[in-house]
Amino acid sequence: MDYQILAERPEDAALIDPLLDRTFGPERMTKTVYRLREMLAPVSGLSFAAIDPDGELLGSIRYWPILIEGKPAILLGPLAVEPRLQGKGIGKALVRHSLREARRLGHAIAAVVGEPEYYEPFGFRPATAYGLILPGPVDPRRFQAQELATGALDGLRGLIARDERAPAGGPAVRAVAARRRA
Repeated sequence: MDYQILAERPEDAALIDPLLDRTFGPERMTKTVYRLREMLAPVSGLSFAAIDPDGELLGSIRYWPILIEGKPAILLGPLAVEPRLQGKGIGKALVRHSLREARRLGHAIAAVVGEPEYYEPFGFRPATAYGLILPGPVDPRRFQAQELATGALDGLRGLIARDERAPAGGPAVRAVAARRRA
């Protein structure tokens, strides 16, 4: 399959929410991680799209700013691939590319809520083993974290929170949040 991974383009933004609906369904918005993302902009430089040669959006990944007991970290997700193309390596390529870029940009800790079998090969481990707590219901085996910088999780324990210092989302983010509340 021929595609390239690009920084998310302005025209991709309107296509990502419908892709997420096709991939996860509208109930995705009830998840704890959505409360951490609501009304915030994704982390600058860490939103990517897999695009085919015709310009079609095949997949997307974003990261969101969080704090662990006041220390900045990033939350991976959502990662979405067109349902008809899942299992072809697009999602894994997006994760590899974005984690490499996160390290390059100096991010020290990443967290995710997802299938351990999928995320463990990228270096994610159970977050509860690090003493991390997600505010709200989550299957503990799906809540994972990893150090992007050696020693970043040493001695760090506590509750993950929204990074309220982060920029608010643009009009598209506010429209999605309003739709969730309706």
